[in-house]
Amino acid sequence: MEWSWERAGEALPVLWEGFRITLLATVLGFAIAAVLGLMVAITRRSLPRWIAVPVHAVSEFVRLTPLVVQLLFAYSLLPQFTALQIGVVVLGIHYAGYLAEVYRAGIESVPPGQWEAARALSLPVGRTWRAVVLPQAIRASLPALGTNVVSMFKDTPFLFAITVVELVTAAQQFGARHYAYLEAMTLAGVFFLLASYPTSVLIRRLEKRLAYY
Repeated sequence: MEWSWERAGEALPVLWEGFRITLLATVLGFAIAAVLGLMVAITRRSLPRWIAVPVHAVSEFVRLTPLVVQLLFAYSLLPQFTALQIGVVVLGIHYAGYLAEVYRAGIESVPPGQWEAARALSLPVGRTWRAVVLPQAIRASLPALGTNVVSMFKDTPFLFAITVVELVTAAQQFGARHYAYLEAMTLAGVFFLLASYPTSVLIRRLEKRLAYY
């Protein structure tokens, strides 16, 4: 099997389209996960036990079951939605369980004195969360949130299970049409590296910067 630059050039537009779908699924999925995960973390910390325990149980169930199983389940249950819509939402819900744990650790890192000071000043609960707890908790959670972005990005090939043509599926289809996978799969790996490496560098710099504070 020999490398063909001509075939690599033909594969690039196809892979670029798959890469756009991969990025879209990652960005939208992470936005859902970030909001939902924060809601779960706050619910577990602040609401009564009869609400917090079931929410925690559901979050753990989603986090500890395979992403592919969840994708196939949602795809068979919700035929009225497109495969990409289902993929984005399932990615977001799946990673919300992980981000809830990240936010929980960030919330618990806020010194007890901060909570006590807010109570001493008679701050309303909502303002205590918005003005005192969340700014510190989210800042402490940023490195782990970045790591989860990269993990979600690398999990997008699982969307092939519900027929979403993301980057790897686009490479696979191109290879099947031309009976040659070398160029398409190599370029798909390069696309992933070019997107993941700058993010990893940014996360490391962020960790070092936050370590000074």
